[in-house]
Amino acid sequence: MAEAAAPLRVLHVSQPNAGGVAVYVGQAVADQRRRGWDVAVACPPGGDLPARCAAAGVPWFNWDARRAPGPGTPLEALRLRRLIRSFRPDVVHLHSAKAGLAGRLLRRPAGVPALFQPHGWSWLAATGRQDAVSRLWERFAARRADALVCVGEGELRAGMRAGIRGPFRLVRNGVDRRRFGPAGASARLAARTRLGLPAAAPLAVCVGRLTRQKAQDVLVAAWPAVTARCPSALLAIVGDGEDRDALRRRAEPGVRFVPAVRDPRDWLAAANVVVLPSRWEGLPLTALEALATGRSLVGTDIPGIAEVVRPGLGALVPVDDPAALADAMAARLLFPGVAEREGRAAADAAADYDLAETVALLAALTGEVAGRGGPVPDGVARELADADDLGADVLAGSEALAMSGAGRAGGGFAGGFASGAGPVLAGAGTGAGALDGGGPDGGSAFATEGAADGGAGAGAGGGGGGADAGADAGAGEPAGGVDGGGAIGGVAPLPGAAGDGAATPPNSSR
Repeated sequence: MAEAAAPLRVLHVSQPNAGGVAVYVGQAVADQRRRGWDVAVACPPGGDLPARCAAAGVPWFNWDARRAPGPGTPLEALRLRRLIRSFRPDVVHLHSAKAGLAGRLLRRPAGVPALFQPHGWSWLAATGRQDAVSRLWERFAARRADALVCVGEGELRAGMRAGIRGPFRLVRNGVDRRRFGPAGASARLAARTRLGLPAAAPLAVCVGRLTRQKAQDVLVAAWPAVTARCPSALLAIVGDGEDRDALRRRAEPGVRFVPAVRDPRDWLAAANVVVLPSRWEGLPLTALEALATGRSLVGTDIPGIAEVVRPGLGALVPVDDPAALADAMAARLLFPGVAEREGRAAADAAADYDLAETVALLAALTGEVAGRGGPVPDGVARELADADDLGADVLAGSEALAMSGAGRAGGGFAGGFASGAGPVLAGAGTGAGALDGGGPDGGSAFATEGAADGGAGAGAGGGGGGADAGADAGAGEPAGGVDGGGAIGGVAPLPGAAGDGAATPPNSSR
């Protein structure tokens, strides 16, 4: 009798460790754990992702990485490379821009394929020179991913229009419709009672991190125009983030700030309208959760939101336009019948974003990349690649796009770098903006491959190979590294290393 194949072994790497990305990673690893796979997550401490891993019985490894790129990025990349080598996964899944940078800056151990999932492209958070540098990096780094997983059509189109050539795959975000279901009048009243809110006050709710990306500053600026027409209206801004104090100082009467909640169902159920004033998105989970709850949506006309807020489900307004945002909110708070009608249609539309389909497709794609299954059809991605409005410059070299998932992309951007030769993006990123919405740490946002990886990352490296060569030879590694059986910069040892047993939490059933 043939011996059964060993369970697929997958390492998910994420920075950030909170917000929508953490929710997504938690859902993905819980599903893969139920499939009998050996799954682990590497992310910084803090946030709620480690707790989500614990709830799913999935080990969490402390990969201490800052949210923004900076002088420490090469060392973060080297630590991640060692972690990968020690865990020995069949596939590495890199989530969001910073993990995508650290996971593709150095060559991974031989034979370990990778998925990169941007959850919002890196250049969206950047300004000036950083914008151009981020686009150049993503074009170059696409060759170091076996699949570029986009959470929505808008994100996929944006990548192709930016000149990225790679194996794009579309796996739309989904919502757990067993947890988020239509909330009628009685459910709204019950939620408001639990939250201590007035039973009849018109209520707008915004759930998300308090950051420049989510644009709660525009929402606060719009609110006086809403209360001028609807004096009893309330606005609940639910979340934490670096903009919290500045927003509170600007808040007008009727605005309530609520700390971040792990379960937003009561706030969505309590709302008459859910507001997403974001400046950029991938495909926001809050929008899908609001749909499933049966709530009208007012959002900005950007990729990721526009594909969710279709006609009859709410309203789309321009980015950074407080007057238009106020008009759309007031129209639904003054005339709740409009919002109710849109909410009923939204609940029906949520069927197009079922989480079960999302995680099943992601698992099939992961198995394909690992060589454990046949190609996963992706007709939508191919259709987008063939769309006339993408332009000849994007469609050129369509085989390199590898939309069907057959093979890795070759080449890079114009005048591209040979693999392992020359600087990747040297001395960039000192200006405003940074990957994933964070500010720059100072100094160089990206390292150079070869020299910088060896010098900054390992302190030795030697020659043109830098850290790639040095790490393989065991040279120049900081004391106490995983390969020596200690910790990665003071974090818990990995399975198989000396002193194992401190990895948290154990990989046991929920």
